Amino acid sequence: MPCFILFFKALIMRNLYQRVCVPSCDKCESKSQSFFCSLSNEDLQKLSLNKINIFFKKGQEIFHEGGRPNGLFCIYSGKVKIQKIGEDGKDQIVRLAKKSDIIGYRALLSNEPYGASATAIEDTVVCHLSKSAYFDILMNNPELSMKTIQQLSADLKTAERLIMSMAQKPVRERMAATLLALKEFYGTEKDCKTINAILTREDIGNLAGTTTESAIRTLSDFNKEKMIKLTGKKITIIDMTQLIKIARIVD
Repeated sequence: MPCFILFFKALIMRNLYQRVCVPSCDKCESKSQSFFCSLSNEDLQKLSLNKINIFFKKGQEIFHEGGRPNGLFCIYSGKVKIQKIGEDGKDQIVRLAKKSDIIGYRALLSNEPYGASATAIEDTVVCHLSKSAYFDILMNNPELSMKTIQQLSADLKTAERLIMSMAQKPVRERMAATLLALKEFYGTEKDCKTINAILTREDIGNLAGTTTESAIRTLSDFNKEKMIKLTGKKITIIDMTQLIKIARIVD
């Protein structure tokens, strides 16, 4: 039995699969901004014939560190965190992903187990594209091959910046930089100030490379200093200039 069908059956057994209304790839509203924007409608239709749409509730795992990939995940809606288990046994967020981003592609390309886990941080719908269909198009489309190289380079650059930030900056600077990065990555709500993502204090601390307690304390300090406003788990940026100054962002 093909691996693609086995994967589909496994999802049903785990109660992760729900029927969701997702258009074909050639009619997707995000296709012009997606990883597959260079593909022809014919190739997009080919992908659609070899994909399943999966709904994950907030907190559900999309793939697990050490598992074997048999396809590529493209986020149709929602938000995802990619995390690794550190030497101390705690999770460390290494990347965030949002609508139209792809995840799980590096393990697929290298034919290795997943080096990290992916978890939905809000209700999320992903399209799982079969390995054979993706590889077939990749081998015959120079633009998609170049796009893949660019994606790998961008992810490496992000990882390098994260390592440098955690190694050299104090907690207050890292927290300011994290808030600015979240605003840049996820955008804002209609007020143009409130970060359009709700993360736990643990996740924010994880991104900043600090403890949950330090994250809570630093966010409270920023709130008292009127740089941000905390409303439940929502964070509104009040004084962008001061946050940039604290984060020591120079480029």
